[in-house]
Amino acid sequence: MSKQQMQEEKTTMQAVCVDESGKLDLKHIPRPEPKDGQLLIRVTATALNRADLLQKRGFYPPPPGESEILGLEASGVIADIGPGVKGKWKLGSKVMALLGGGGYAEYVAVPEEHIMRVPSPLTLYQAAALPEAWLTAYQLLHFIAKVKPNETVLIHAGASGIGTAAIQLVRLSRAIPVVTAGSSEKLIFAEQMGAAAGINYKEEDFSEKVLQLTEGKGADVILDCVGGSFWEKNICSLAVDGRWVLYGMLGGKAADGDLLGKLLRKRGNLLCSLLRSRSLQYKAELVRSFTEQVLPHFQSTDPPLWPVIDSMFNMEDVEMAHQRMEANKNIGKIIIKIGNS
Repeated sequence: MSKQQMQEEKTTMQAVCVDESGKLDLKHIPRPEPKDGQLLIRVTATALNRADLLQKRGFYPPPPGESEILGLEASGVIADIGPGVKGKWKLGSKVMALLGGGGYAEYVAVPEEHIMRVPSPLTLYQAAALPEAWLTAYQLLHFIAKVKPNETVLIHAGASGIGTAAIQLVRLSRAIPVVTAGSSEKLIFAEQMGAAAGINYKEEDFSEKVLQLTEGKGADVILDCVGGSFWEKNICSLAVDGRWVLYGMLGGKAADGDLLGKLLRKRGNLLCSLLRSRSLQYKAELVRSFTEQVLPHFQSTDPPLWPVIDSMFNMEDVEMAHQRMEANKNIGKIIIKIGNS
């Protein structure tokens, strides 16, 4: 290898980039350098999120100042420490991070407050499945819905990355998780994860089932990533004074009918939340709270919490990984292997 090639290797990296047609391509681009208060992570793996599918089609641009590269989470090792870093981080330490973008690349620079140490039982591939899904589920349940013990929580897409995380977090909170999914395979898996009941929304009216399971009371909390097509059944499922938390619109944006009237009669709370567009300070507080309240349970709880991995793909096969998520085949997270574990 020539000196020029060696220098280029130190200053560039491979990344998955989106071309004008929305196709994913591997390219060599400049490697980021850690700014004030940032750590540089050599990425081992990232994980897919629905936001990636939207962003590559031009529907979900990154927040100002964030990387244009896809990827909202990553795991790896610390490769460099930027100026002004306050924590006791060491080069080579295994970490995982919540990102505004940039996970589909060999290196990513991240504010130290958005980085967590990997619990000892987890591999770096498992750790890649954790930040975005688990922090989102934790935020929805505790920062937004403020779930309480013995409450019933209806979780849509119960076999997704966020869904499988939410089931475990609801159980950890001593509340009762009930899930919906579109296949018996996914429902069986969700129940094995700890769901009290699973409902196939394609085969039965989930609102009727929720009312039956709760003896007419309804769900105290609904975690809803579907939106439009579920709105009426959600309100039917909602308990009086319940909290309906909307964090996605896979079922469309439109809600035709008496939504406000029916919600008002239930004294229902419609709470909307996104994580990616939150401030750096909000995300830092979320990571701090999760690190204190949840992360220890990945090694101390019996049974321990664990991130669910559906499948793993090499970096050059990222298009196949996206196709799997677009077909809604996954149970848990789809991992993209970027570097060596």
